[in-house]
Amino acid sequence: MRASHADRDRVVDLLQVAAGDGRLTADELDERVEAALSARTVGELAELTVDLPAVSVPGAGTLAEVKDVVRIDQRFSTIERSGRWVVPRRLELSADFCKVTLDFTQAVITQDTVQIALDMRGKTLTLIVAPGMVVDADGLALEHSRVRDRQAPGPDVPVRLRVELVGKKSFGRVVVRRPRKSTGRRLLG
Repeated sequence: MRASHADRDRVVDLLQVAAGDGRLTADELDERVEAALSARTVGELAELTVDLPAVSVPGAGTLAEVKDVVRIDQRFSTIERSGRWVVPRRLELSADFCKVTLDFTQAVITQDTVQIALDMRGKTLTLIVAPGMVVDADGLALEHSRVRDRQAPGPDVPVRLRVELVGKKSFGRVVVRRPRKSTGRRLLG
């Protein structure tokens, strides 16, 4: 099967994480990144990571495999995923009156689509996305809720992650936005 740009980017990300963990030398990283960027098929890409774990989470001390489904069930609290967290293929989120923030800007992403199945009442779901990330809320049923999409998709930026929202959101908001600039960056323009 022919490899896409997103497939190549995912492999390069995995190689960089492996090099950061000390599993690859600088020379091995350079060779494999060059091979990944010129790979034509998914099989060629798979050969570059066959001797590496799927994902390594820095600071955890253990290896974390990408999970197919992660379920979060919480009431009356705050849920936050930020920094280098591993994005599953499907996230099932059941939350009652919880403020939920999912920051994808530094997340470890190994696929081109993640589906978030919501059953959420009250408060706000905030999705923080980087360039090349698109949120599709067409499959989301809204009841006394609204979606506020602050992302500014660039027409020339290839899509590297598609976040599909499905399920139901009641009494609250869904906010999609870019990361906030630091005070220093705001002052510089």
